[in-house]
Amino acid sequence: MIFGRQTTVRDRVVIQGRGVHSNAPVNLVINPSEADTGIVFQRSGLPDGRERLITADWRNVSMTELCTVIGDQATGAVATIEHLLAALAGLGVDNALIEIDGPEAPIMDGSAAAFVAAIDQVGVAALAVRRRYIRVLKPVRVETGRAFSELRPAREGFRLEVEIDFPTALIGRQKFAMELEPERFRREIARARTFGFVSQVEELWKRGFALGSSLENSVALDNDRILNPEGLRYDDEFVRHKMLDAVGDLALAGAPLIGVYRSYCGGHKSNHAVLKALFADRDAYEMIELPTRRRSAGTRADASLGLSAAAFAPDRG
Repeated sequence: MIFGRQTTVRDRVVIQGRGVHSNAPVNLVINPSEADTGIVFQRSGLPDGRERLITADWRNVSMTELCTVIGDQATGAVATIEHLLAALAGLGVDNALIEIDGPEAPIMDGSAAAFVAAIDQVGVAALAVRRRYIRVLKPVRVETGRAFSELRPAREGFRLEVEIDFPTALIGRQKFAMELEPERFRREIARARTFGFVSQVEELWKRGFALGSSLENSVALDNDRILNPEGLRYDDEFVRHKMLDAVGDLALAGAPLIGVYRSYCGGHKSNHAVLKALFADRDAYEMIELPTRRRSAGTRADASLGLSAAAFAPDRG
């Protein structure tokens, strides 16, 4: 197995669902793509049969309230892309063309699990071109009140340290930290679902959000009670979902990061803001390539690449 090279999916996969905010039905296809193309959305279903290509890039973010949106609402946009991008980044997929015929990626069960399963159906293929990384060279930090998000240098890999603090006893203060690599991504955060408070639903509906939200795709909290009959998937599912969102939002950097991401009470807005702060300072980062390393299929990859052999085949465990 060759690591340090760019990747794509081995074959196309089709996913169907509805948007959590728009409640609109949507068909989404993940297609293989060539090296150096990155993750690109091909938005169709626009007036007059128009289509639009939108690169998954922090510079194309147009909204970060409750979800991450890329593109212009007037000419074509795609909302709620963070879970799909998290699955691609978590499994080490660098290049893919995402066909989507609606305004919002499907919410599925509120996590990245369905996207992971779709990618695992076909596997991940190494390409002939070396992967480029963004190495963080000095700390960058953004703050809003008590909340903050920051990126710091690291010798190798990409580590996330996320903390949340909610006044409700059901959530409270939760912390979670992990190195981003495919096996841990699948096992520890891919299945963490989005969550919301029943007391806020009517206001969200009035503003055009959460129109497709249900117990099938969200963890619903009512005062100090979880309404989902199956309960939580993890004891700390709430902070794990915040980490899932961060993985997806930070994938908009355009290449894998080498560094440490830390946040306290962060969200889509601060995730985007810390990327803007990083790229605003040319001395804060550098683009590098790491040498490819050939390993047998049963061994782990170089830890500095943040990949393992499991990234290139369905999870059998």
